[in-house]
Amino acid sequence: MTGRPAAADVERIFREEYGRAVAVLIRAFGDIDLAEDAVQDAFTVALARWPATGVPPGPAGWIITTARNRAIDRLRREATRGERHAEAIRLLSRDEAPEEDAVGDDRLRLIFTCCHPALVGPAQVALTLRLLGGLTTAEIARAFLVAEPTLAQRLVRAKAKIRDAAIPYRVPDAGELPQRLRAVLAVVYLIFNEGYSASGGDRLVREDLCAEAIRLARMLAELMPGDPEAKGLLALLLLSDSRRAARVDGAGDIVPLAEQDRALWDQDLIAEGQALMRQCLRINRPGPYQIQAAIQAVHADARTYAGTDWAQILQLYDQLLMVAPGPFVALNRAVALAEVRGPLPALQEVERLHLPQYHLYHAIRADLLRRLGRIDEAVAACDAAIATAGNAAERRFLERRRQELRS
Repeated sequence: MTGRPAAADVERIFREEYGRAVAVLIRAFGDIDLAEDAVQDAFTVALARWPATGVPPGPAGWIITTARNRAIDRLRREATRGERHAEAIRLLSRDEAPEEDAVGDDRLRLIFTCCHPALVGPAQVALTLRLLGGLTTAEIARAFLVAEPTLAQRLVRAKAKIRDAAIPYRVPDAGELPQRLRAVLAVVYLIFNEGYSASGGDRLVREDLCAEAIRLARMLAELMPGDPEAKGLLALLLLSDSRRAARVDGAGDIVPLAEQDRALWDQDLIAEGQALMRQCLRINRPGPYQIQAAIQAVHADARTYAGTDWAQILQLYDQLLMVAPGPFVALNRAVALAEVRGPLPALQEVERLHLPQYHLYHAIRADLLRRLGRIDEAVAACDAAIATAGNAAERRFLERRRQELRS
């Protein structure tokens, strides 16, 4: 980065490095709250110093070292906590400066810690998104379509459960992996989703989260080489990420799938994802991530939007709805249904769902109403989509669509 960074630049660097720093500090101190507070303290110091001094050569190492020192200072001040005071002195005496490449698989350990069977599913995912992704409570609440205070209570209870149950911070033994793997896969999937279409902020894509999710998915596929869903998840992420360069234009505005320049799609990622799908087919134990990856593979095979095999995609969504039923799957299926059978049956399917807080529900409904010529209703649905969209790029796209409808 050239010149002096603005506050927004410092915030971006911290969002990118937050999960790495928190994971390292949890390993060092065994305390989630302390780790989060220390990284936040480091952020405050960076906001005060970096605009004047510039970003240090190794910002991740600087964040970890500063946060570690802040944590040690805090523990030393807590004189009533004798054991932790002694631990702080011991840590301080080790002249150790963590480097960027010294984290190993700390973040994978953190995911497995958060995905312990003692925690309920939504809490597992929410806590991991908070710790690894550095997402705010408000952003996670939007992703889960729940009120922010409700989500905050989930996070508090999950951290307390980890502390009170003394859940170990490690990758489980081989015999423990299967009972945690499904939750871990779900977490990695949602980390990628937050990167692929950010629930807040100015940009559609958070490249740091996409890259981190793919890195973790690769590690999981290596850790569980015989599990087809681990391969399927990695294939899904690679095939989805292959379109990244075509999804936004030079101004950061959304380019819908029908208008994307497919020459920009990353053919190496597509080839790797399709190779993983062939491995899954040989194992022949289909699951939801494999089916979603198969849907993305059909898109990748099409030279044009019009040339997409929508009938095959609809059939795959039918299979997905059987193995992983839910309103979000049904909503995506309706998009394929509109391409195969027209907008009216698709709209009928959409209106059976109830997702008033989900902006894509309103956006898809608006498009189907437009195609049916019901313009006033389409404008109202577009207004609802704008009101519920948390991402500025998505709001700009929807506002342009609303203007087109009105004109």
